[in-house]
Amino acid sequence: MSTLVWPPVTTGTRLHNQEESTRLRELEWLLASLQDTLRSLKAGLEECAHLLAPVEPGSTLVLSSLRSENLKGFITRVGARIVKGDIYLRIPSLPPPKPQTSYKLSISSLPTAPTMMLQQLTTTRTLINACLDVVDATCWTGDSNNADFVSSQMRLLHDNIQEAKASLKGWTDSQKPWNEDPMDENAFMPPLPPNVAFHLSVSEAAVLLHVRTLEAAYPNTGTNTPLSFTPGGVVSSYSGLSLRERLATALGGPRPAFHDEAHEVFMYKGQEVRVRDKVRVESQDPSLMAAMAKLGALERSIALSRRALDTVMGKADDDDD
Repeated sequence: MSTLVWPPVTTGTRLHNQEESTRLRELEWLLASLQDTLRSLKAGLEECAHLLAPVEPGSTLVLSSLRSENLKGFITRVGARIVKGDIYLRIPSLPPPKPQTSYKLSISSLPTAPTMMLQQLTTTRTLINACLDVVDATCWTGDSNNADFVSSQMRLLHDNIQEAKASLKGWTDSQKPWNEDPMDENAFMPPLPPNVAFHLSVSEAAVLLHVRTLEAAYPNTGTNTPLSFTPGGVVSSYSGLSLRERLATALGGPRPAFHDEAHEVFMYKGQEVRVRDKVRVESQDPSLMAAMAKLGALERSIALSRRALDTVMGKADDDDD
């Protein structure tokens, strides 16, 4: 069997010119096909924007602590705003007024009340709108036949989609911890007690609520000896319970706190405090789950398109994403 190729492959400048001509035709075809991809991406982004839009009556989410009666209630989300809600607390450090059996927190409906916002959803909507602007600029304003321009726009689109998805997953670099982002007490009616910290956030496309009761970190107990400091500005004790705490409990004092922040000290509203009791409740939000799933699919689609374009442009190994 002969291994010769007929007609024989030319070498040198002629072969290089033919390869370059083929690559340019393939690039022209790919740039044209990317216009369809961008239109499909725009439709998906518009669906995500609709899922996060402030459309009445909004989403009512049930709040219930697992395996306990510590927290029960609901909140209603309209876009990034929490417009109403009632939360009932049964925790030892927050006794209810007599003759009630639980302490009620009601989100104020007064027009003068501060707006309770989920900042992560605001960030996500801003990034999605930025993506839509990028798609419009790529399809209508810029030169759709310029491979370098399209490549830079696709990179920007990819980055924005990744940031929007990360914002729905939660705990991004821009997200403040609870003690640096206190809730305005006037957002509730009656106002939130000064020893209660109420913090809402988004984690894995679910609304996450933490309610903490606080106490002074160093009450006047006849000693000025502080706790030991650990890296990061958080204060902790060396042991689980101090001798003073054990004696106080034995003499009928309040029980010690048992949670992951029990022996840390936080700076909250200019004061050093400890967390006496902590309740964590997670409520799945179908709209947020759908939006994050769509953003994940869009992220994969744009990544494939970018890889194909970089390969044809001959710079597949230039960027490490």
